[in-house]
Amino acid sequence: MSDTTIGLLHPGEMGAAVGQCLTAAGHRVLWIPEGRSAATRERAAAAGLEGCGWAEMAARSAVIVSVCPPAAALEVARTVAGTGFGGLYLDANAVSPATAGDVAGIVKPASFVDGGIIGTPPVTPGFIRLYLSGDRAEQARDLFAGPAVDARLVAPPGTASAVKMAYASWTKGSAALLLTARALARAEGVESALLEEWGISQPGLERRSAAANESAAAKGWRWVGEMEEIAAAMAAAGLPEGFHQAAADVYGAYSAGAEALR
Repeated sequence: MSDTTIGLLHPGEMGAAVGQCLTAAGHRVLWIPEGRSAATRERAAAAGLEGCGWAEMAARSAVIVSVCPPAAALEVARTVAGTGFGGLYLDANAVSPATAGDVAGIVKPASFVDGGIIGTPPVTPGFIRLYLSGDRAEQARDLFAGPAVDARLVAPPGTASAVKMAYASWTKGSAALLLTARALARAEGVESALLEEWGISQPGLERRSAAANESAAAKGWRWVGEMEEIAAAMAAAGLPEGFHQAAADVYGAYSAGAEALR
């Protein structure tokens, strides 16, 4: 699928990186500037995206790719459905398989492809893995020519989101636990002793906790919804959901500026 017109919702940090990969592959990528911040506009311009309105995106695009905060995934899908879009809809958000199924139902008659992104910007070869599932997953994979995106097919439909949930349950879930452990030590006045013990028995953990703190301060607001989606996925699988409900509370505290966790 070369030289395809693709709608991108929306060019946040990851969305803009995905858009850059698509333009580099020779596609025309549209986005909607209305209501977006100056920072988003700058990212879109740097990625080579073309601004338009909702109706124009629906009319011109063969594919629409949704990369937004998890809590917005359903709203974005409803907005797209309201335009009458009938092409390929790739939902690449960090949502549970159940939410992915809800999105699929909302965007009909568009063809739904479930996607799960693992990785972080900036764009470097293999910087993200994009897991894809659905009847047209192979077609979606073919959009990402070039080395920056490692697009991988998984089956059956809905399992791309499951891969993302399982992966992030550890990466972001364990980071939240690490932040909470250090916050407890700080509250009890034993942080220096904990850091010394980490240096002896868990080398690298202090550095990881510092990186987790920095990431949570910058992106914790976005991860609340992701942890809630993971908790829902755990519950649906008959597994304890409390781990990730608590992680959502941790990241929510960061987004609210709570000093106890910093």
